[in-house]
Amino acid sequence: MALEITDANFEEVVLKSDKPVLVDFWAEWCGPCRMVGPVVDEISKEYEGKAVVGKVNVDNNPQISTQFGIRNIPALLYFKNGEVVDKQVGAVPKSVLAQKLDKQL
Repeated sequence: MALEITDANFEEVVLKSDKPVLVDFWAEWCGPCRMVGPVVDEISKEYEGKAVVGKVNVDNNPQISTQFGIRNIPALLYFKNGEVVDKQVGAVPKSVLAQKLDKQL
């Protein structure tokens, strides 16, 4: 299961991570988000110990969403050393998400 990332723990979990981080920005009412959600959970299991994988509910965490200019969801941001290094907006196959994460390992 992907970690729940919030405005409160974002800095600790994402920005200070010594591993690459994949963050899925989503919302309950978003259809494509519900398609991507299970894929993100699978990736979190497969990359356990190699990368951090988490989800931000944009309705509950407006601060992070605004900070990173999230306007369309699902939006998946890839972080390395506290910086955004890649981005994917919209529902895509698992292979696309995994390839982008592999590049950061």
